[in-house]
Amino acid sequence: MRDRRRVHNHIGTVHAIALCNLAELSAGVMAEATLPADMRWIPKGMIVEYLSKATGSMHAVATPDAPVVASDTGHEWPVVVLVTDSAGKAVFRARIAMWVSLRKQA
Repeated sequence: MRDRRRVHNHIGTVHAIALCNLAELSAGVMAEATLPADMRWIPKGMIVEYLSKATGSMHAVATPDAPVVASDTGHEWPVVVLVTDSAGKAVFRARIAMWVSLRKQA
């Protein structure tokens, strides 16, 4: 995420919700690229940790915390997102519970 004024808060650091949005975007892209075509996902919940003041450009990496399980019923799939600044320092971490289920057939 580029460093822009529109993502800053009142003290000039990256806003907490901008970091949450970046985490959800990263997890979603990872889910789309990872899950089989017959499965769908939606974020169910997110736990976040603000590790340091976030300044400058941000870089997010989403990693599944468990393998994807094929199931006839929906299930929770945990994803961890780590956000670092341009120096590589961790500034934010999120654990997102993705709800994964089979796509409905038309």
